[in-house]
Amino acid sequence: MKLKIKNTDTWRGIARLSQRMNLPVYLVGGVIRDWVLGVGIADSDFLVLGPVKAFAERASLEMSGGKVVHFPKFGTAFFVNKGGRLEFAEPRVPGKNLAEREWVEADLLRRDFTINAIAAKLTTEGELEIFDPAGGIADLRARKLRTPIDPVITFSDDPARIIRALRFTAQFRLAVESIIYEAMKSASGELDRVSAERISLELWKILQLPKPSKALKPMLGLGILEKILPEVARLTGVERRGKFNHKDTFLHSLKVMDNVAASGGDTVTRFAALVHDVAKPLTKQFDPADGFSFYGHEDLGARVVEKIGIRLRLPNNVIKLARKLTLLHMRPVNLAGIEVTDSAIRRLMFQAGDDLEKLLILCRADITSGDNRKVKRYLENFDRMVERMNEVEAKDKMKAFQSPVRGDEIMEICSIPPSPMVGRIKKAIEQAILDGVIPNEYEAAKEYFLTHKDEWLSE
Repeated sequence: MKLKIKNTDTWRGIARLSQRMNLPVYLVGGVIRDWVLGVGIADSDFLVLGPVKAFAERASLEMSGGKVVHFPKFGTAFFVNKGGRLEFAEPRVPGKNLAEREWVEADLLRRDFTINAIAAKLTTEGELEIFDPAGGIADLRARKLRTPIDPVITFSDDPARIIRALRFTAQFRLAVESIIYEAMKSASGELDRVSAERISLELWKILQLPKPSKALKPMLGLGILEKILPEVARLTGVERRGKFNHKDTFLHSLKVMDNVAASGGDTVTRFAALVHDVAKPLTKQFDPADGFSFYGHEDLGARVVEKIGIRLRLPNNVIKLARKLTLLHMRPVNLAGIEVTDSAIRRLMFQAGDDLEKLLILCRADITSGDNRKVKRYLENFDRMVERMNEVEAKDKMKAFQSPVRGDEIMEICSIPPSPMVGRIKKAIEQAILDGVIPNEYEAAKEYFLTHKDEWLSE
């Protein structure tokens, strides 16, 4: 089968090099899948029937690529050039005594899903000769997810494919046969042998979907969520006592996450939305007169989120931001329904710092209810609070906020060297401004400093 393709400059260059080095090279996997589906193509994967490192280095040299990164354990190498990331891999099966097509077919059938088990022999004429032994193109057109071989073997070979399957079904709107679901459910217990880094990579790709809940919600019934995010799995269920009930926190968290995604929130904010209420089961209390309460769930939740991030081996900056958003996620909502003072708004903005916009996206997304009138009222209150923030920010220039009395001046007046005391004095001045004791002006701040400096120095 031959298909006309576009944007083939990179592929033609690889094809010419393949001919000169007498090494068969095939375009494989997701790049063909995405091309058939008509979605954007950025990176290319190639199957090289020969020494992959030597081919990648030669390709990078001829195509103005960056440094070649080689993983001999996995038989892969890649580099990046203006055409995106180009990755080269050796076949997943030995090719001894196999013809070229047999070798390629054996490799394709070891792949995760038929939609990724498609290869194309590169040519210099601008056409791709498609090789599709598992029927992946037909499955793409039928919007169906299948495995090239017995799904039990496929998922047992690499349990991370269970998570990937849910991502693909959500991303490409694929139907899944019951036999695939049963195999995923059976293999879910083997997720323990998948590294935290690979789990996180798949989770992050799910969070980047337009509606991540479509991949995450099925994880609960398949027993996957309790393996990778048990704290989130424990949020499920509705409890009723008399006239009181509290909503299913799991479904609420999914809704908040989808709201963040719809608002254009970044991946870390989506993750924070998923986990922001993880401490509710740990803080739940019931009062016959007032119903359910979850006092302090944001403080405890921040600590739980940090533990989740460490377990998943997330980058420190991601853990820090997710923890911060969890800790602060109730503050804007609590301020929205009251006559709030400038000092309270200053304090929140100071605590949120450069992450204020992310916090507001999360908090706005967190306003959910089955009662549309209640949602409308809460959103109106929230929007008024944001307007107040804008007013305070404009008035106090909070983005550049710091003590108007600088460290050099403090050291000179107090006759002290650089030390933690200088920082504490600056902090005390900043706190006075945040509390509304003095305006954010140099003269007022200096007068306050001169009045209290002896007191602070004696502490």
